[in-house]
Amino acid sequence: MKLLARVKLGNKLKSNKVKIGILGGTFDPAHKGHLEISKHAKKKFSLKNVIWAVTKKNPFKSESKLNLKNRMQFAKKLISTNNFIKVKFYENKVGSNKTIDLINYLKKDKKLEIHFIMGADNLINFHKWHKWKSISQKCYILVFDRQGYKGKSLKSITFKRLSKKHLTFIRFKKVNISSSQLRKI
Repeated sequence: MKLLARVKLGNKLKSNKVKIGILGGTFDPAHKGHLEISKHAKKKFSLKNVIWAVTKKNPFKSESKLNLKNRMQFAKKLISTNNFIKVKFYENKVGSNKTIDLINYLKKDKKLEIHFIMGADNLINFHKWHKWKSISQKCYILVFDRQGYKGKSLKSITFKRLSKKHLTFIRFKKVNISSSQLRKI
């Protein structure tokens, strides 16, 4: 991973980069958990924006219940006045639904420092993602604890193989909800 260019200001170091977060997923549907981890990531890591990168289909899951347009509209309603969150669909611009391709697309802007946000449930199988090691080398990975997943995620191949400079596990006041649970209602 390249070292960030830094400018010394008094006794503090300041990055020249604009810090953004990327939270990817189908958002089927978006929920309070997505919102809360976005708020927490913004505050804890001084992110300017968090982008909810909505995908048509998660390669590890079955087809989404709602169509893309409805999922995006619902996500935009949910974020309400949280203007730091941007709901975006990149797959047509990027030509792919792979996370590494999205990160490479965003990294074309040399001013960005990317923090990829995920729940602990996703860390368990992260080593199965396309070019997962490249993802970890091109951005910081922020993993938010989720009820029932902490043990497995901390024993995961990814957690064991990545250093702390590439991955941060955030103990989080859990929001006990998931998109899967909401679809069952």
